[in-house]
Amino acid sequence: MNTNLKGKITELKVLTYVTELGYSVSIPFGDKDRYDQIWDINGTLIRVQVKTSHWKNNEQTAILFKCKSTSNGKEYKYSKKEIDYFATYWNEKCYLIPVEHCSSEKTLWFGTPKNGCSRCAKAEDYIVEEVLKQI
Repeated sequence: MNTNLKGKITELKVLTYVTELGYSVSIPFGDKDRYDQIWDINGTLIRVQVKTSHWKNNEQTAILFKCKSTSNGKEYKYSKKEIDYFATYWNEKCYLIPVEHCSSEKTLWFGTPKNGCSRCAKAEDYIVEEVLKQI
């Protein structure tokens, strides 16, 4: 399966998840915008870029997704001017991460990393239902 199709499947899973929570999701027409979806969270519109995750390591203790896009062989980072959040879907859960919490990639940990990093991003802190309560 090519990466474009994988991305579209992730977008559909995120769309379904958020819609089942009772929120409205809009899809921009065409492929020119830096965001994939617009979510209406109780009257507040947020721009969401959906990314497909994969295991970061063989121990399967963290997932990773890229926080950039590629066009004509060049990579482009996203900014707060373009999107508000990244969303990803993993193991029947949707995660929502503010763009300012990301660099060129984002790792979400399930538990504490082996090195004991206490500042590492925990997946549980980005579960979409919890993040949306703050909007």
